[in-house]
Amino acid sequence: SSSSVSLLISCSFCLLSFLALSSSLQTAASRRDGRSRISSLISEQLFDSLFLHKDDPACPANNFYTYASFLQASRSFPKFGNTGSQVRRRSEVAAFLAQVSHETTGGWPTAPDGPFAWGLCFKEEVSPQSVYCDSTNKQWPCYPGRSYKGRGPIQLSWNFNYGQAGKALGFDGLRNPEIVSNNSLVAFKTALWFWMTEQKPKPSCHKVMVGRYVRTLDDLAANRTVGFGMVTNIINGGLECGLPNDGRVNDRIGYFQRYANLFRVDTGPNLDCQYQKPFN
Repeated sequence: SSSSVSLLISCSFCLLSFLALSSSLQTAASRRDGRSRISSLISEQLFDSLFLHKDDPACPANNFYTYASFLQASRSFPKFGNTGSQVRRRSEVAAFLAQVSHETTGGWPTAPDGPFAWGLCFKEEVSPQSVYCDSTNKQWPCYPGRSYKGRGPIQLSWNFNYGQAGKALGFDGLRNPEIVSNNSLVAFKTALWFWMTEQKPKPSCHKVMVGRYVRTLDDLAANRTVGFGMVTNIINGGLECGLPNDGRVNDRIGYFQRYANLFRVDTGPNLDCQYQKPFN
């Protein structure tokens, strides 16, 4: 009868409304507890298994880099770990964590659990060679008495990076660069900002790792192949790329291989940058 059809339609509408409300409440609850879609790719247990010794008393950064801060920071960059297939997403997160692990490593060849179990051990550069002030950069001028040495998971360095990161994230990077090694959330945000942000002629690390970057003519001429090696080139190519069998590059690769295995993804090709010319 028509009344039965109307009742059925009404019930269907109620069910859809209930499901939509339930999904909305789950999303709100997820946001309230500081979690994000990243938690579906990397659980706290997996995070701890990647960084077996980050809270070891021997590590200067012990108890600084928390899982909660990492998840909260990732919410400021919704495309991180959320672009492409599930495999692409896991691979990007593994690559990011591998790169920051090398930047902050406390490992050595005979270290307990191996050299690639000691990521996130340091939160600032030890014995910097300078204050990393490029005085020719007038857009991001150095503040007297401040050092722009490496800090945080990506070891953010130089006044122009601190200035840009601070502007993007809402802190005064030029006058207060120390916040990157004093605030865990800010620290992770700076690393993700560097990962996600294109700085021409360099593409973003994110775009490379999710397979969305198309090489330019300059890239082709410089033999810059798309993969983890290009990400290394973006981060520190001027010192590490174009060199045969560089130990720093191999350390980055070692972390990525271990993490990729734990994330159950393949590393893909082009892991090193020994035949690539650095970006200008």
